[in-house]
Amino acid sequence: MPLSETDSEVSARIEFEQSQRSEGWKLLRGLLRDQRRNLVVGGIIGITWASFKVAIPQITKFAINDGIEKNGPLLRWAVIIACLGVVTGVLSGLRRYVAFRESRWAETLLRERLFGHVLGLNIGYHDKAQTGQLMSRASSDLMQIQAFIVMIPITLSNVIQIFAVATILFITDPVLAIVAMLPLPFVNISARRFSNRIHPISVAVQAEQAQLANVVEETVSGVRVVKGFGAEQVQFKKLEKEANDIFGEAMKAAKIRSNFLPAIDVLPALGAVGVLGVGGHRVLSGQLSIGDLVAFNVYLTLLVWPLRNIGMIVALGQRAAAALVRIHEVLSTISDIKDPEVHQTFATATSSTTQLGAVKFDHVQFGYDPTQPVLTNFNLEILAGESIAIVGATGSGKSTVARLLLRFYDTNNGHVFIDGVDIRKIKLSELRQQIGVVFEDTVLFNDTVTNNISFAEPDAAQEDLERAAKLAGAHDFILQLPNGYDTIIGERGFSLSGGQRQRIAIARAIISDPRVLILDDATSAVDPSKEGEIRDAMRTVMSGRTTIVIAHRPGTIALAQRVVFIDDSTVAAIGKHEELVSTNVRYREVLANMEQSKTAKNIQAVK
Repeated sequence: MPLSETDSEVSARIEFEQSQRSEGWKLLRGLLRDQRRNLVVGGIIGITWASFKVAIPQITKFAINDGIEKNGPLLRWAVIIACLGVVTGVLSGLRRYVAFRESRWAETLLRERLFGHVLGLNIGYHDKAQTGQLMSRASSDLMQIQAFIVMIPITLSNVIQIFAVATILFITDPVLAIVAMLPLPFVNISARRFSNRIHPISVAVQAEQAQLANVVEETVSGVRVVKGFGAEQVQFKKLEKEANDIFGEAMKAAKIRSNFLPAIDVLPALGAVGVLGVGGHRVLSGQLSIGDLVAFNVYLTLLVWPLRNIGMIVALGQRAAAALVRIHEVLSTISDIKDPEVHQTFATATSSTTQLGAVKFDHVQFGYDPTQPVLTNFNLEILAGESIAIVGATGSGKSTVARLLLRFYDTNNGHVFIDGVDIRKIKLSELRQQIGVVFEDTVLFNDTVTNNISFAEPDAAQEDLERAAKLAGAHDFILQLPNGYDTIIGERGFSLSGGQRQRIAIARAIISDPRVLILDDATSAVDPSKEGEIRDAMRTVMSGRTTIVIAHRPGTIALAQRVVFIDDSTVAAIGKHEELVSTNVRYREVLANMEQSKTAKNIQAVK
């Protein structure tokens, strides 16, 4: 406990942890409630297995008393014991199959729920969340829960076995049963102590594993940057630190387990010693048969694994509880951007000449931190079919305009309209289907060219794919790839050049024929020698379509019919590029600064 932590802070922290743990178990109970029928079936199989398992020592006792002491038919007893062993084996297999099936199904359902929820969270959440942390919750945390669920039917049958064995022992000889069972209450005491001590360590281990996953994810996804700067050793040291932290926490957990699990072995052994000592005297005095004594010892051995299993289920339960808390943290997060309870729909074109895609920003104020606005009293009207270029200094809010239009964020004040409809009254799926976007950082998927272009329209016809590719100027180079449109382009599309990636991204944006097209600095990552080709593709797809070009380069700015200059968090000027260059000093300064930045980047690239 930190020295600065007061008693009230400790109490509040413990109360919060208990609340989170309670919510985690509530989540698991709700998950298992849907599987209760199959879990009951697994429980019945387990109880049947326990019944046959417990019957074998009784049959062994009868075989000794009748077959050995009275010279009875040993073969008959041997066959009966063998048959019971076969049935027990079959039931054991069924018990484990049902347990693993239900645990894997619960893991699958929870993974799908978690994945769907993460996709539904707004961009603001993902801006702050670490990818490695989310990956850890979707992998290692879910595995902890699966490992716990698989033990539920197995533990149930083991508990039944413990009670059945205890009942038989007391019926056979109460005195000897007390001797045999005397150490068992101490098992419960040890289990409670173990549970209380292992839980915070389990939480710490899983938190450290998430940090490790985050380092690995960042290193792999940014491997080109790592190698480009020769920073392999820097990342290795980060991983080494996290790996050592995991090792340290894991060793704390191992020390706790090493103190607990041996007690599970020793305590039943003490009972066995008592049974042999007391039971031997009772056999010699004629108060107990040899078969009873043998059965007693067999039953004691049957208690060892179930008791060990209790220790295991406690440990797994604590790790599952920690995992559930971490998963609940994500599932309990409410997205700030949601579908409206009562939604409207966009109007459709009444004729082939009807132009759609009018955009209006009405007195918009927005800041990622509301106390530090990025846009203030932002007013802008874009006619249907018109193309505009948004220009401004770095951090002026150019990309923010696109993000607000896509409803990645909602305005703090003011409204955004498309074709006269407030976008907050449109379902998110419908809104984003009507907006095509090419981001500055082009992300393609490790899939075929076809599947990358049809990403948002998986059922698109081949002719539609090719039409979009031709408009984007991508069709010819796609045909030259090894398998044409069926070529797998590799992770993030790095097997292609920057210009090729960008043209596929443009084709992806226009495959659904959106009302509004957003080109967010679409030439920034393109080699200057290929920039003209991308501009030709942009000019083609912009024709007759409402287009917002977020631009830094004069050649790209010139593609638009009007330029919107953003300065000091608002629209400072609107006009043609040539007009603003000749009349607006601040506009010329911003362009000059952007040109200097571009030159510096090119020099750095050459170096």
